[in-house]
Amino acid sequence: MKKLLAILACAFVAAGTALAGEYPDISITELQEKIKAGEATVIDVNGSKSYKAGHVPTAIDFASAKDQLAALLPKDKGALVVAYCGGPSCSAYKRAAEAAEALGYTNVQHMSAGIKGWKDAGAELATAE
Repeated sequence: MKKLLAILACAFVAAGTALAGEYPDISITELQEKIKAGEATVIDVNGSKSYKAGHVPTAIDFASAKDQLAALLPKDKGALVVAYCGGPSCSAYKRAAEAAEALGYTNVQHMSAGIKGWKDAGAELATAE
């Protein structure tokens, strides 16, 4: 009986770990450095209206580009791909992260601060017409 309980406890811990934080977090500062060095492909999952109003520079508008994502992402499947949405409580980023992962990308990360954190940090915004 003790072995069964130990096995169940391990299974619950493993399941919780797999569900929590599926993608490593990247800080605003680190992402800024990666963008400046040309070492990150960024995907905005906030919707086209929000994207047009202001997004992380170089970001792809997932809402308008999800059908072309394979062509927009780098050829190197190990390249850094970062997805973000509104902020820490937003989980919409997972749509883009999972899409990139389904295409074979192995270095997918999440900027959990989202566009709200980016703006609050006074980071540069890009806009689209």
